[in-house]
Amino acid sequence: MQAAFGLKKERAGTPFRIYGFLRKNIVFVISFLAAAVSAALVPPDKEYIEYFDFKTLNCLFCVLAVVSALRNIRFFKVLSRKIAALFRNTRLAVIGLVYITLVGSMLFANDMALIAFLPLSYFVLTETGKQKYTAFTFIMQNFAANLGGMLTPLGNPQNLYLYSKYSIPTGEFMRIMLPYFLLSVALITLCCLFIKPEPLTIPEESEKLPAARTAVYLILFALAIAAVFNAVSYYVGFIIITAALLFLDKKALREVDYPLMLTFVCFFIFSGNMARIEGVRNFFGALLEKSTLISTVLSCQVISNVPTAILFSQFSDNYRELLIGVNVGGAGTLVASLASLITYQEYVKSKTGKAGRYMLLFTLYNIGFLFALVGFALWLQ
Repeated sequence: MQAAFGLKKERAGTPFRIYGFLRKNIVFVISFLAAAVSAALVPPDKEYIEYFDFKTLNCLFCVLAVVSALRNIRFFKVLSRKIAALFRNTRLAVIGLVYITLVGSMLFANDMALIAFLPLSYFVLTETGKQKYTAFTFIMQNFAANLGGMLTPLGNPQNLYLYSKYSIPTGEFMRIMLPYFLLSVALITLCCLFIKPEPLTIPEESEKLPAARTAVYLILFALAIAAVFNAVSYYVGFIIITAALLFLDKKALREVDYPLMLTFVCFFIFSGNMARIEGVRNFFGALLEKSTLISTVLSCQVISNVPTAILFSQFSDNYRELLIGVNVGGAGTLVASLASLITYQEYVKSKTGKAGRYMLLFTLYNIGFLFALVGFALWLQ
């Protein structure tokens, strides 16, 4: 009976697991469908291999793998608790949590920063009885990840792609994005200052990191960064990092965000095929010629910033406005950035408030940030 019941339960659960996967990875599903449709229009041939930016895929894998390993030894939790313990009121704690996410996005990529630090914020606010600030804190962390990560090639997946695609010098990359980064930090900080400075007590918890593994993982992370900046061959980085994690933490390799990587693969196929269709090429060429910045920002609101970067890079050499557009365009709708979807999913899982209220706050703040940043970009032109 029990065996039969167990088998029935397992079978019944399969559709729900599939549905859960599809809902969790909606951007990947859309990218797969887009690639499939484009492949029907442009059948696969030997030119497909030229679509892929193997350096971007390689470096993204290495960064995600090492960050997973660091997360598995609770590196981010220990680090974050130590930083959060320095603050004694709610306002400073929220600012601290948001800034941790901002710095993390610059070093570890925005989605990984959110995966690492959103649970910490939930824990801190719940343990101290400040759950009412969860929605606001999550939204500000989302801004910190999306907009704070714009300063570095590692900060956002679209940055890594464009940095590699156009071989943008690191100094020039940071000079382009610095004004928008500074404005974003100022806006985020200003919003956080409206939080009341209520007394805050964070429970202490003694937890030590494994010294040897921590040192090795930090060295591997440095190697991944070196590969991004061409200091070492990305093939060498891939071999060393994969071999080390196969020995030290196979789970980290399994936990890599493969749907994110497959999303890149699908959009490489989609954008490559679109670039080979003359009507599409002429349309996007004319659109981007009028205003690369505005076209990019608007596209992000509908198909997200990563696919926009990959698609539009096939039709424009104006990497400056394209880079600004896909970063600024991360604000706005919920689908404008994969990171925003991650934040929303984490909030819903936390069950600290109504999803409708979160969406209202998210939309109001995002519209405000988007108009401020786009207006600033147009003023600088």
